Amino acid sequence: MKVLIAIFQEIWSLFVDDGNLALGLILWCLAGGLALPHLGLAAGYQAPLLAAGCLAILVANVLYAARR
Repeated sequence: MKVLIAIFQEIWSLFVDDGNLALGLILWCLAGGLALPHLGLAAGYQAPLLAAGCLAILVANVLYAARR
């Protein structure tokens, strides 16, 4: 069982280097996908708002990593 856990952790680390960044982006995209259509924004504003949120999460993560 320990071998399987080690294999899973190694595969996970191949795709996810920073868990906080990955979790933040997943949650933002999920929230955006669920909430943006109900906000009444024009369709042309939804994609830039989603991208701006992803960029803000990335910048926050880089600043946090720089402080460490």
